[in-house]
Amino acid sequence: MRKNGILNSDIAAVIARMGHTDYIVIGDCGLPIPDSVKRIDLAVKPGLPSFLDTLEAVLADMVVESAVIAAEMTEHNIPVHGRTRTLLNGVPIKHVTHEAFKELTLQAKAVIRTGEATPYANIILQSGVFFK
Repeated sequence: MRKNGILNSDIAAVIARMGHTDYIVIGDCGLPIPDSVKRIDLAVKPGLPSFLDTLEAVLADMVVESAVIAAEMTEHNIPVHGRTRTLLNGVPIKHVTHEAFKELTLQAKAVIRTGEATPYANIILQSGVFFK
């Protein structure tokens, strides 16, 4: 059993297999997940686990070069947007329409489905490298 970091074996395995510029998605419980993309379903009930708790855990284990969010989050989910920016701690964020966001999920190695039940609580994390 792991002592620290991501305890979910599916998430840990995806992060370990990611290369530079690969995508992983963390989504709310309503985000459509393409059949061709691995689904890691953590949703237990509305709000559990939260998008922000899941994002925080993934960020602690992964080198993130950039992120993509739906532009609608900035207007329709201000609290989650603010905390997301704080957790990303200066990581560049690209804003796209929600429709464009859903198209980008087709390129992801996996989508982590949370129990989050607030609008536009979704993010694509692009893998970086720990060396320069």
